[in-house]
Amino acid sequence: MVQQRAPQVDGLRREDVRTPDEVAVMLRLHALGWGTRRIAAEFGCSRNTVKRYVERGGWAPLAVASRPRTLDGLENWLAERFRRHRGNADVVRQELLAEHGISISLRTVERAVAHLRRELAAEARATVRFETPPGRQMQIDFGGMNVVIGSQAIRVFLFVATLGYSRRIFVQAFRHERQTAWLDGIEGAFRHFGGLPAEILLDNARALVAHHDTQTREVVFNERLHAFARYWGVRPRACAPYRARTKGKDERGVGYVKRNAIAGRSFASWAALEAHLAWWMREIADQRVHGTTGEPPITRFERDEATALRPIDGRPPFRQVRDLFRQVHSDCAIEIDTNAYSVPWRLIGERVQVTVADGWVRIFHAGDEVAAHPEAAGRHHRLVEPAHFQGVSGLRRPVSEPGPISAPMPEAESELLRPLAEYEHAIGGGW
Repeated sequence: MVQQRAPQVDGLRREDVRTPDEVAVMLRLHALGWGTRRIAAEFGCSRNTVKRYVERGGWAPLAVASRPRTLDGLENWLAERFRRHRGNADVVRQELLAEHGISISLRTVERAVAHLRRELAAEARATVRFETPPGRQMQIDFGGMNVVIGSQAIRVFLFVATLGYSRRIFVQAFRHERQTAWLDGIEGAFRHFGGLPAEILLDNARALVAHHDTQTREVVFNERLHAFARYWGVRPRACAPYRARTKGKDERGVGYVKRNAIAGRSFASWAALEAHLAWWMREIADQRVHGTTGEPPITRFERDEATALRPIDGRPPFRQVRDLFRQVHSDCAIEIDTNAYSVPWRLIGERVQVTVADGWVRIFHAGDEVAAHPEAAGRHHRLVEPAHFQGVSGLRRPVSEPGPISAPMPEAESELLRPLAEYEHAIGGGW
């Protein structure tokens, strides 16, 4: 068997290449009078290796013969396509073949764009901290974990709300994260903080967001969330899809609750879990010195944010509110529990949303309130607002009184309608 020699590079075989320290010692020994044969025996290399280093007068880096690469000259094209396809190297490989006729393996493309992938990952993690003024924003999120309750592991869903300015936290445990849990959790936070923020920043949870376009950023919220936000007078906002870091304060809050309030603990009952969370919020979460603000959240809250929140004014929970949809009848009214409530006549045939709460019936169309009436006591009442009929000719002014629901009647008969007797006379007798 013929043994292959190692490739030579710049006159040296690869195994004969020495480190700079070794070469320095070789030169020093040579200066002391050592011969090249003796030096080679000392270092276990060939005599020619020692001669070449002595002739050079020092160490030099290994000169590796470079080979042309398939993707040379396409660096800018690769970077543009890799970013366009959001890090999908296989699509880049397909376009290399289609546009440049270059057929290479996926692994080759991945090696060529490895540095670009690191840049994309860094950009995805980079977030400019957005500090909100007092009372402006509350961030909400859910996090699930298994908790031992009564010697049994139960999946617990933790609703966490964080005030953007003070970083004060509210947490409530649920057995699920359906829409009712989201809404009850938000109301629980309102009452815990003692007021209402201007806006709520949320993730793209299916229970709340019907659609969020990743390109146009158009957001379609759930109709129930719209009604909830209208009832409390807050503005919902959704963070960008796949960018939950936009909601970073609460993302970290969920992790903090899991690690600090729950991890490693077990509870005798669900009530014991709720009692522990109430204690933890009061004694631990509110009192800790926050790493970003440098203050306990409760101190920052009481000094700056408590008065910036809008008062709740004793409103009942939203789930005690009836949220309905009705179609406007031809008599310019909608019907609820046999009672009629007028709306502007131009909405005849339109679908409207109705909220019944606090003794009032409020009617909305396209997100705007178009009518409001006191809730009628009893049945078969008709409540109307004369302004709803302005601009309609031939309609008498409706009145609010008990009685059957009926459309407004013309004030005078049309000339085209004649008494029945005239028709009887025309045909020569009665029917």
